[in-house]
Parts: sequence; C-alpha cells; structure tokens
Amino acid sequence: MQPSKINFMEKFSKLPDEDYSVRIIAMMNNYEFKIVKFKGEFIWHSHPDTDETFIILDGRMMMHFRDKLVELNRGEMIVIPKGVEHKPTSKEGYKALLIEPEGVTNTGEVESEMTIKKIEWV
Repeated sequence: MQPSKINFMEKFSKLPDEDYSVRIIAMMNNYEFKIVKFKGEFIWHSHPDTDETFIILDGRMMMHFRDKLVELNRGEMIVIPKGVEHKPTSKEGYKALLIEPEGVTNTGEVESEMTIKKIEWV
C-alpha cells in the first residue's frame, strides 16, 4: 500500500446528510480510523474488550459517564477505557475522528436502532 494523505473535510463532505454517520477512512495495523458526524443523543454502552479514542475536529460533544460529565470541544480528545459505560451527546453536533480496533461494534454489546452491523469505507 502506498502512503497517501487524507483530508478530513473532503471525507466528511462525502457523508450522508444525516444526524449520525460513521465511515472508515484508514487502517493502521488492526486499528480503524473512523470519521463520525453526530448530533443528538446516543445510547449508554461500553466496549468490554477495548479502549476507544474520540478526537473532536469540529463542534462540541458531551461525554456522559455514570459518575461525571466531560465536555469536549474542537481540538480535544478523550480515551474511553475498556468496560467503561459512556454516552456521547451533542445539541449542536460534532465531527470527530474515532480510533478503535477493527470490527468493534459502535454500540458495544447493546443492540439498538443505532447499531451499525458493518461500517463502510469512504
């Protein structure tokens, strides 16, 4: 595979015009780099076998935990430890880079209308 640059804004422009959209943009070893566009309230979930990282590229996210709330703005990131329940929300919407191992289900072990069985590449 030849190295090539990835432009986040160009990739975001290819997402569907919906409040929630996720696509894979790169792989490194067994880690997927995903772009996420989200507005609204996600569901409580955890990932029992892996950490996950959110890097906020635009907008504002509120990451809810059972015992606290963390506000994330453009240029900030958070690592969610494996097994920790969390729920991202955003009234205004945000765009983020999500880094996690290949094949991780977006809603962990919780099945809901937000569960995406197979995340596509863009």
